[in-house]
Amino acid sequence: MVNLLMLLQALRRPRLLIRAARHGVTDYNRKRDLKRLIGVDTTAAPDQTVTALMDQEAEIEDRRKSGDHRYSPARHVEVLIALMAEARLLPGGL
Repeated sequence: MVNLLMLLQALRRPRLLIRAARHGVTDYNRKRDLKRLIGVDTTAAPDQTVTALMDQEAEIEDRRKSGDHRYSPARHVEVLIALMAEARLLPGGL
């Protein structure tokens, strides 16, 4: 668990993405959003969802950095919102 929290704290993303995600956290709905974003339901443990979201976010970040035409800023923000919200559910969460 500590490793997940340390990894999350070490993430460095553009300020605009982080600010947009922070605003969206209040509208996050675990039941609605987890299934859509990573294909799991609400019975999944937060450490599992955070790991899956971190993997997905890393792929999206690679697309952003490489200038890949498949990069979607909206999707990136959605995943960051879920990541922030799920991290709060971890023991000792952010």
